[in-house]
Amino acid sequence: MCGIIGIVGNEAVSDRLVDGLRRMEYRGYDSAGVCTLHDGKMVRRRAEGKLLNLVGVLENEPAPGHVGIAHTRWATHGAPTASNAHPHATSELALVHNGIIENYKTLRDELASENRSYESETDTEIVAHLISSRIEKGANPRDAMAEILPKLRGAFSLAIAFREYPDMLVGARLGSPLVVGYGDGEMYLGSDALALAPLTQQITYLEEGDWVIITRDGAQIFDETNQEVERPVQTSGASAAAVEKGNYRHFMQKEIFEQPTVVAQTLASYVRRDDNSVALPQFDFDLSAIRRLTIVACGTSYYAGMVAKYWFEQFARVPVDIDVASEFRYREPVLEEGGLALFISQSGETADTLAALRHCKENGQVIGVVVNVPTSSMAREADLLLPTHAGPEIGVASTKAFTCQLAVLAALAAHMAVKKGLMSREEEIEVVGHLLEAPAALNAALNHDDDIAAMAHLVAPARDVLYLGRGQDYPLALEGALKLKEISYIHAEGYASGEMKHGPIALIDDDVPVVVIAPSGPLFEKTVSNMEEVRARGGQVVLISDGDGLKDAGEGCIATIEMPVVHPLIAPLVYAIPVQLLAYHVAVVKGTDVDQPRNLAKSVTVE
Repeated sequence: MCGIIGIVGNEAVSDRLVDGLRRMEYRGYDSAGVCTLHDGKMVRRRAEGKLLNLVGVLENEPAPGHVGIAHTRWATHGAPTASNAHPHATSELALVHNGIIENYKTLRDELASENRSYESETDTEIVAHLISSRIEKGANPRDAMAEILPKLRGAFSLAIAFREYPDMLVGARLGSPLVVGYGDGEMYLGSDALALAPLTQQITYLEEGDWVIITRDGAQIFDETNQEVERPVQTSGASAAAVEKGNYRHFMQKEIFEQPTVVAQTLASYVRRDDNSVALPQFDFDLSAIRRLTIVACGTSYYAGMVAKYWFEQFARVPVDIDVASEFRYREPVLEEGGLALFISQSGETADTLAALRHCKENGQVIGVVVNVPTSSMAREADLLLPTHAGPEIGVASTKAFTCQLAVLAALAAHMAVKKGLMSREEEIEVVGHLLEAPAALNAALNHDDDIAAMAHLVAPARDVLYLGRGQDYPLALEGALKLKEISYIHAEGYASGEMKHGPIALIDDDVPVVVIAPSGPLFEKTVSNMEEVRARGGQVVLISDGDGLKDAGEGCIATIEMPVVHPLIAPLVYAIPVQLLAYHVAVVKGTDVDQPRNLAKSVTVE
């Protein structure tokens, strides 16, 4: 994840900007840059690679000035080059950006008549030119921001320096965090409080949709309707672990809300927006020759693999075996020479998954790894490395890593289908289009957080909870049950809806909540039929569906959770949100340790 820092200071800021970037290196990056305002000019310095390279540039070409912005970039749109590094600049302003601007092509078309010149391949530069266009036509920064921000679709945080306004910076956020720091005659912007820790302990967390103008005298904060608002100033505290939570109560909550941003960043590595095609990292084997796929994982990653099985078999027509890693080697699996073995792991260090990987390698399998830590053991041993780019996940119960895994697996399944000649160019364009809709749909799902919090008390007293789903919603039922078990300590089980009558229905009574995951579509009526069997026996149903589904089957449920209408391809990513939030809010009601539940560790490094 990228990092932003900005300073409106009363002394030179270049070194302090670089120091702030250094504190955000944990996020990962592949280029960095600084822009300061000095004597009516913008002084911009950028470098590919590590911060050491930027420091070298600044030693040779200093960036004087008391006001500036800086950025570490992890490449999404465009390669990790100096020309694609932030800040991006026009004649009027310099801008840094975290996140994804989904509609940047539309915005670029809006500027087509102005014959503007672009120096990068990034979505960010379009925003810089869009705002600059308004400034050049006589708008001041406040009016320009009020006009342009509502046009931006996606997840982003921004920091902007204006050439003609050398004593101020502007920041904005939507789906990506940004904090304001208060100093002694100075003001700051940062991606998190850790970036500002040596500069100030007094910070304000901008809320969703907020934007801010900072000067040495303070901050003016505006909400998404451009109305000036007050946000609390709080003490960040000395602990890095505490400040990284921002204004969220728990790491898990923060990571749930990061999903639109990190899924967008992950997808940006696997789809090319310029031609709406799927692209993978370089590898040296023939994907079209793969005749069988073996997926191995544990826990939440295993459920991501279960969803992916539907995609690989549907798109690429490749038979898929899927195993829990801890059982895989002990059944002496039959592995065809030249098959693809795909391992899914957040940490890349899970002991039984790593042992299964090595077993497959010894038996002639091509090794693919979907992993969140690209320097991990699994990553180093892979023939095909597929990073998820979820960023550090602190909460033990995996959330954002899961949806990023799904994003990668969907892209891989589509790419395999293309290579096998089973997906036409038109179909590939359609699939990419639906994948690119996912971040906005995740944002829409998160808008129901308050509704889910309000009904959590209906589930919290239960000793047992069942989750039901059909097709690719069945793995989500398993994942929902796992999340509830992990952090609330309520016994929960997930079942394929059609299996209820084959045994589990004996458990149903009026003390057992049943969570039904049922987007409207071909399987909806069958799932609702199973749901009615539950209600006929006194089961208390919580229905998760879209508006059409709730209209048809929501009556008589103890609670309903509405999701946006989405294509079936991205439904597993979107419906992961409500099962995560339900588990989270039930755990909060029960008062359990959400981030560090008993007996669990983030990475299981022993078998």
